[in-house]
Amino acid sequence: MGAHRRGALAAPVAAAPVAAAPVAAAPVAAVTDAKETGTGLDPRPRSPARDRYFDALRAVALIRVVTYHTFGWAWAGMVFPSMGVMFALAGTLMAKSLERPALKVVRSRMRRLLPPFWFWGVFVVAAMLIHGWMPGRQIVYWIVPLGDPPGSAWAEQAWEILWYLRTYLWFVLLSPLLLRLFRLAPVPVLLLSLAPILVVHFLWEPPDNRFGSALTDLATFLFCWLLGFAHRDGVLRRLKPPVVAVLSLAAIAYGGWYAFAHQADTGSYDLDDIPLAQAFWSAGYVTLLMYAKEFFHIDFARLTRVRPLDRLVTVFNARAVTIYLWHEIALILAVPLIDRFWNVPAFEKYLPLESQWFMFGIGWILIAVFVLLCGWVEDVAGKKKPTLVP
Repeated sequence: MGAHRRGALAAPVAAAPVAAAPVAAAPVAAVTDAKETGTGLDPRPRSPARDRYFDALRAVALIRVVTYHTFGWAWAGMVFPSMGVMFALAGTLMAKSLERPALKVVRSRMRRLLPPFWFWGVFVVAAMLIHGWMPGRQIVYWIVPLGDPPGSAWAEQAWEILWYLRTYLWFVLLSPLLLRLFRLAPVPVLLLSLAPILVVHFLWEPPDNRFGSALTDLATFLFCWLLGFAHRDGVLRRLKPPVVAVLSLAAIAYGGWYAFAHQADTGSYDLDDIPLAQAFWSAGYVTLLMYAKEFFHIDFARLTRVRPLDRLVTVFNARAVTIYLWHEIALILAVPLIDRFWNVPAFEKYLPLESQWFMFGIGWILIAVFVLLCGWVEDVAGKKKPTLVP
């Protein structure tokens, strides 16, 4: 998962009355077909058949991502491991989609993902070129991000989030083979899916390049992706509650212990900086979330009775790609915007301009603006009529 990347993006920057550096930040691709989605973040509006529990998890995952990128709280990933949740949801939807021809599913996923990415990329690449960036042959990854797209240090906060798109695309391409392998022996394969992260951590250190970063991220979240398969195929509901509870809590305990025991290696217990801890914490935590749905029959159907909240969850799911791709830019722009507020005496006196919570609020206002201005690209990618607000 590239600890050097995640750690560099976690430190928050408070607004100040002087020229400030852009807010430091640290994961979303979403693709759908006519009946289901293929990523952990679902861009389709809610239909009567939708699972509001999953929709709510996606919305919470997005909120947690933006919150972490604003405040840089190391404990945020432990409270809610957003990326593990999103990969698990993507896995279950991918397994459902693969009831159709694999090639058709992969093409559909890429068709729905790439246009929003290209639209966003035009602005980021153009800005980097204006600021003196000289691209090389690796610029091809801005077309299909199977490797980390290159970029300048000036715009690092914006393009570093693309690790999720790259990891998601590789999981999509590998899913036909992974699903076939999983169905040969579901429980053993699921448990053994934690082996790759142990290998890359203890036995073989991947190279410090695009290949190594991709391999580490795949190993980190492989269990969560296959956990989605297990949910879709009904494997989870056949497991005994004591077994699930013991194994899940053991994984969480190991992940947490490893994170705190190795703070000296990274300077923090932030899971984003420690792939092994991230893998085990996410595995245990997300297993409990997915199993709880089956065991307690959770569907959040009552959410539809609270119209404002239900509507908000719908918008978050319908514009997940837009929110993810543009949220870093929104947080970056919030800093110079707040700097302008200091020039207005009334704002300086009555507004908490130095508060990161104020910057958090301004960031969400700018995210809403980007949703209105850019969200229609998701509709076009999904071959739907563009709408301002889904």
